[in-house]
Amino acid sequence: MSQPIQAEKCPIEEIRQYEDISRCVRGALEQYFRDLDGEKPNTIYNMVIKSVERPMLEIVLRQSNGNQTQAAEMLGINRNTLRKKLAEFQLV
Repeated sequence: MSQPIQAEKCPIEEIRQYEDISRCVRGALEQYFRDLDGEKPNTIYNMVIKSVERPMLEIVLRQSNGNQTQAAEMLGINRNTLRKKLAEFQLV
């Protein structure tokens, strides 16, 4: 995964967006636990990663106009890793 955003290295707008994403994830998880109503949760980590990963890949791929090399650079991952993820989510 990528490193946490550091305030001294990124514009304030990026920090706000990061906090917005964090708030959304936090709210969704809190609702998830409320909805469980005492039932035992299962594989939360995988659920969250998969829920966030697919839309992230879709948006970044769209922003790069389908250029996987550019998308991999934007994501900070290896192009082969990106191709594996795209196949996993059936985005290619």
